[in-house]
Amino acid sequence: MTTAVSFNTQHEGHDEPSHVERKTRLQAIEAALDASGLRPDLLELPAEPASEAQILAVHSRRLLDMVRWTASQDDAWFGMDTYTTRDTWHAALMSAGAAIAAVDAVAAGRASNAFAFTRPPGHHATPGQPMGFCFFNNVAVAARHALQNHGLGRLAIVDFDVHHGNGTQDCFYDDGTVLFCSTHASPLYPGTGSEGEAGIEDGYGATLNLPLPYRTGDMGFTQLFDQVLLPALRRFEPQMLLVSAGYDAHWDDPLGPLSLSIAGYAALTERLVALAGELCGGKIALVLEGGYSLPALSGGALASLRALMGRAPAADPLGPALTAEPDISALIRRALDRHPIFRG
Repeated sequence: MTTAVSFNTQHEGHDEPSHVERKTRLQAIEAALDASGLRPDLLELPAEPASEAQILAVHSRRLLDMVRWTASQDDAWFGMDTYTTRDTWHAALMSAGAAIAAVDAVAAGRASNAFAFTRPPGHHATPGQPMGFCFFNNVAVAARHALQNHGLGRLAIVDFDVHHGNGTQDCFYDDGTVLFCSTHASPLYPGTGSEGEAGIEDGYGATLNLPLPYRTGDMGFTQLFDQVLLPALRRFEPQMLLVSAGYDAHWDDPLGPLSLSIAGYAALTERLVALAGELCGGKIALVLEGGYSLPALSGGALASLRALMGRAPAADPLGPALTAEPDISALIRRALDRHPIFRG
């Protein structure tokens, strides 16, 4: 099993030290990777900036021009939460390019699976609007690229970030070739991702939202994956699996109210890797999204990487959450009873 990694090598210029989404996030992951001893066993992929054509396959020309112009100004922001610097344009293009490099390697058979270490993140960027620290939707750009260039008829995107991937949902809401599945805390930013949002037109039934009550952790996620999410993926039968891998559902994250542990992330990734082996020849690629506790982010990313490599989980340096979990059995029943993918 060959696991590939790609990095956004131009991310450091996109940095606001007082903001939670800053360059220390990828630096912490790289430091943990170097300390782990795993790096020599990985295939490191060169990444190139995404082309304008690749971005425009998902986003509007207006969004592209807006990001380019805003990044040419000093101290410019999109809304209250998404800053730009003079290097944001290049960082955002390279972030999408790193996701494309990971998908290309897996789809072409040069790697069994891959992890793209991208920042700025992407899953909140809609076709026409940057938001939520995101400029270009990295996983959506990579997914559209895979569909257009690798002969795929269907793929699935699983998003386990603590926040709903509203931008990814919007990119494929009417597209039946992409199954989008999101587990996220509710209520929480950006306020989307209700159970009733299931897609429209050709995409009806190809969006599966599983909004979770606060403090849901390892036990609840395991139940949800085993009873709902994995069966939905089996029904859809994707030819490739992409994962928006956000580590802000960890109990130590300053922005997230969920209670996953690093061991919990390892278990979820192991399930997704096994399912990719069952459904699509092992073709799975992870694309980094959120995660703002540096120990939880680096530990979670490394745990997922070990799962991709087929390595046994390491000891969890932060341990489990110490809070009781809510009962999510009603959510599971509603999904199985009401969602179109389970009603045929």
